[in-house]
Amino acid sequence: MSDVDVREAGAPPEPPPALGIERLVIVHAGFGTAAVPYEEGWDLQRRTHELRADDQIPDTVLLMEHQAVYTAGKRTEALDRPLGDAGAPVVDVDRGGKITWHGPGQLTGYPILRLPDPVDVVAYVRLLERMMMAVCADLGLETTTVEGRSGLWVPGAPTARSARSASGCRAA
Repeated sequence: MSDVDVREAGAPPEPPPALGIERLVIVHAGFGTAAVPYEEGWDLQRRTHELRADDQIPDTVLLMEHQAVYTAGKRTEALDRPLGDAGAPVVDVDRGGKITWHGPGQLTGYPILRLPDPVDVVAYVRLLERMMMAVCADLGLETTTVEGRSGLWVPGAPTARSARSASGCRAA
């Protein structure tokens, strides 16, 4: 990943005061033919987290498209794992949740932020959903939430892969 595009933005539009975001760096790590293999993106997340935890960089969002892959969170059970998709390996990861597909055509954002203490992870995930919903609305895409599920859903979308935006996080 030698062609990482880093852009700095001011505070996100109307950031929630509880997050205290003053400065945000947006990193465009790879899209389209430069899609990022999951393991490389995961390594970039870990390195960025280490720098942020040491206050060497400001709050950062990594944006990328991954090559086809399934990530298996801590709650993934054997029956959750896909069978017969040789083009999309399964990578076990250290986040919560179950199985998630990432791949071509899916923009994935990894916010690496210093969150207030104590951290309310569920409230943070719901905040991400509201922010993503606002961005989608600005782009003319209607989304909704589903009671008891994380993420955004596109009404009437034909398949699970095109039907939702996953929301999740790993708090460290």
